[in-house]
Amino acid sequence: MLPLFKKAMLAALSAGLLFPAIVQAETSKPAAAVTAQVNQAVLNELPFADTRSFEDARRGFVGALPNGRVLDEEGHVAWDMEPYAFLNGDSAPDSVNPSLWRMAQLNAIHGLFEVVDGMYQVRNMDLSNMTIIEGDSGLIIIDPLLTPATARAGLELYYQHRGKKPVVAVLYTHNHADHFGGVKGVVNEEDVRAGKVRIYAPEGFMEHAIAENVIAGNAMTRRATYQFGAGLPPGVRGHVDTGLGKALGSGGLSLIAPTDTVPDNANLTIDGIEIEFQMAHGTEAESEMMMYFPQFSVLNTAEITSQQLHNIYTIRGAAIRDANSWSKFIDKVLVRFADRADILVAQHHWPIWNPEDITHFLEVQRDLYKHIHDQTVRMMNRGMLPGDIAENLQLPESLNQEWSARGYYGTVSHNARGVYQRYMGWYDANPANLNPLPPSEESRRTIDYMGGEAEVLRKARKDFADGDYRWVASVMRHLVYANPENREARELGADALEQLGYQAEAGTWRSAYLVGAHELRHGVITPKHVGLQPDLMQALETSMFFDAMGVRVDPEKAAGKHLVINWSITDKGEDYRLNLQNATLTHRSGELDEHAHASVSMSRAVLDNILLQKTSFPEAVEAGDIKVEESVDAFFGLLQMLEQPPSNFAIIEPVAMQ
Repeated sequence: MLPLFKKAMLAALSAGLLFPAIVQAETSKPAAAVTAQVNQAVLNELPFADTRSFEDARRGFVGALPNGRVLDEEGHVAWDMEPYAFLNGDSAPDSVNPSLWRMAQLNAIHGLFEVVDGMYQVRNMDLSNMTIIEGDSGLIIIDPLLTPATARAGLELYYQHRGKKPVVAVLYTHNHADHFGGVKGVVNEEDVRAGKVRIYAPEGFMEHAIAENVIAGNAMTRRATYQFGAGLPPGVRGHVDTGLGKALGSGGLSLIAPTDTVPDNANLTIDGIEIEFQMAHGTEAESEMMMYFPQFSVLNTAEITSQQLHNIYTIRGAAIRDANSWSKFIDKVLVRFADRADILVAQHHWPIWNPEDITHFLEVQRDLYKHIHDQTVRMMNRGMLPGDIAENLQLPESLNQEWSARGYYGTVSHNARGVYQRYMGWYDANPANLNPLPPSEESRRTIDYMGGEAEVLRKARKDFADGDYRWVASVMRHLVYANPENREARELGADALEQLGYQAEAGTWRSAYLVGAHELRHGVITPKHVGLQPDLMQALETSMFFDAMGVRVDPEKAAGKHLVINWSITDKGEDYRLNLQNATLTHRSGELDEHAHASVSMSRAVLDNILLQKTSFPEAVEAGDIKVEESVDAFFGLLQMLEQPPSNFAIIEPVAMQ
């Protein structure tokens, strides 16, 4: 099978679905005295006496699965809360920031909850919430979780307590996978095709649901293991929470294309339920909508608001989000709906239960994103650099003391850097940084200037003993990049990252630090694939497929070659002209070249089978499923120029250059 159509393309189309095996050999170390002191100080800085969130999170509880355990159809564990039973302790251990511990305990409250009579939520049975509304003839599902197994289990839990009713509609609030990936756990495609079920989504949903992870999917997937702590064992020295929710459900995604696009700010009645929509495109997601339910007096803000500071920049890598627009959309729902809403729910976390608190909550969330945006730009316009801004930008005390403004998922620090990058890019305008040395060479010279490896280690051990973990981690990064085989540097770097992880308030930072520490000690975690994603691949536009090919062209193999390939998808009536020139692959749609080196034709089903690894291009050509006119060698020659990027490339140490 040719390289492109192995795991490289799968990784590009299924970001977030390659998870390493759970780490078995636990070599973590206890919290140092300095870390214990830092974490203890948090108890005096924040209003831990305010326990209303726990009351709010438990309110309306109906029932739960034993241990929250969910098995998929093959008997594999898709979700399990039992490993997080350690969170039942009242006090945070020294190895967990008490603020993150509090959020982790809140996200451990799981099961089915009544919002009002006729509206229910399944919470903490996956990363997101599934909202269930009882319509005139059946159920309306909002956001069917990440995987079919958890969505199916959530619906079955509802049926246990409310009786079985058909699902007649599904609403996707936005294009992130944890809000649509479980759809085939609650409905089947045949019923959608037959018109028994309608699926509603905002404008641009399908495009953005597929596109974000196609081009950079391999890199995003690898980096997501750091953001979500995939492979870290749950425990007081391991994974405790993501901040946004407990963890990611395990299993493949599903997707059924929407039958209906919700017009901007429309009012629709779905199975007797009136819904007033408010779009929020280009904020937390490229395609996103909030909604108000007049007969319930309930406002659903999707993921535009949550019980925390969200990501303006997500550390797995993604386009920078527009914090200014984000704030404005929160203000829009504040104006439109706050005086009519008795309850506010969202697709993560727990509800706000009274009108006064709703107004206050929306004001806090609105001002949180606007403050970070405005103050970053203010400092930027004074000439301050991203690191300076991240270190100096502080929330006003009125926001800092709000639990819903704490940085459990996003942080003020990395969000400020994101705002700077959105406006200014990577370059800080200092010419010394315009063309820096590559990382490994810079590190080798830096270590040499600092007196050599032994001297650097001697100084770093002293700094570690003094609790200067940020500096030690930075210096050991240089040493490991200068000499990845230096075992002492790897161990000391791991120790420093580990202590930083224990101190982190953000679940994402804790995970990144602890995964980095593990990989310094044991090497890259070997990923495992949890299943092909046929729904996503079949929804891929053919032009996106050619874009994905383009970013895998090996310039050395393509050097000096000029190929023109006609490519036709016969059953779709799609024609494309591919041009390889200057070691660059481009394509035009709706055009064929009469002088092409090769003309290739196939059905879309054949292309899908190749993407799903059910066959390969050579096999399909041999079987007659692909017709190649002119030069078969030209067609295969193009495919041979495409490389397969490694799914487990190094992050904490230098990438091996080819």
